[in-house]
Parts: sequence; structure tokens; C-alpha cells
Amino acid sequence: MNKTRTLALLLTAALAMAACSQKAPDQAAPAAAPAAPAAPAAATLPRQKAPDGTAVSFVGIKTGDTVTSPFKVGFAVTGAKIAPAGTMDAGTGHFHLLIDTDTLPPQDGPLPANDKIKHYGKGQTEDTVTLTPGTHTLQIELADGLHVPFDPPVVSDKITVTVK
Repeated sequence: MNKTRTLALLLTAALAMAACSQKAPDQAAPAAAPAAPAAPAAATLPRQKAPDGTAVSFVGIKTGDTVTSPFKVGFAVTGAKIAPAGTMDAGTGHFHLLIDTDTLPPQDGPLPANDKIKHYGKGQTEDTVTLTPGTHTLQIELADGLHVPFDPPVVSDKITVTVK
């Protein structure tokens, strides 16, 4: 691997891990993270094969629920283990919450941290989410230790909730 590609990969990994520095759910929630800078084209990372039978789902909330903001959202996984970002052991990953997205984000590199994609890089399995009143969609995506989605993507069904 050439030096430029190595540096690009290290920079991408550092940016992705910094984006996941949210506090645990029992601590005060940070302000929304700004969008991460676009990774250089050379930073496209290989995707790990999704462990057979891996699935993610919501806990404590379902499509059609009406909630008051802020509200608690839980995440569950079968077929894999949850580990903090940076952990590259086979069969491990961490959650990303996709908010009001029509399509999956690009799958060939680390998921960005922005108002549409929340990172849970400390291995969190729940969060208290604040959304504006109205109808919102939520979906979970599992990614590896470098925030790169698995191949094929491990995503939950998209749910729709109404915030009062």
C-alpha cells in the first residue's frame, strides 16, 4: 500500500472515530455533530462480509408510535456482537441511526456523522433522541470498527414515528 493511501486510511479512521465520541446515554447528549469532511477518493475502504444471519432491530419503539421529544430508542442485534468503533474483530460492529433518509448512505466508506446519521461508536445500545414535531423515519445500520457498512448492508426495517 502506498504512503498516500495509508495516510488517507488513517485520516479517515481518525475522523470516523472522532465522530463517534458521543457521550453514553446516561450523560448529557452532545449537540448535533457537524458533517464530517468528505473522505479523499483514495480512502474507499473494503467492506467486511456481513456475518451470516445478522439482523438489527429497534427495541421499545415501533412504526406507528406517537412519542414526545426527547424519546428513548433502543437497538438490538442478532448474529453479531456490539463493540466500540476501532474494534476490528470478525463479527463485531456498532450501530448508526439513520433519521429521515430516503436511501442508504454511500456504502463504500465510513458513514458520515451529521443530522441524518447518528453514530454509536462507544457500543451504545440505546439513546434519547430529540426530533422536531411531525412525522419522522428511523432506521438502524450496523457498521464495522471503521464505520464502514457490512456487505450486504445490515439494516433494520424503516419505522415511522410521529413526534408531538
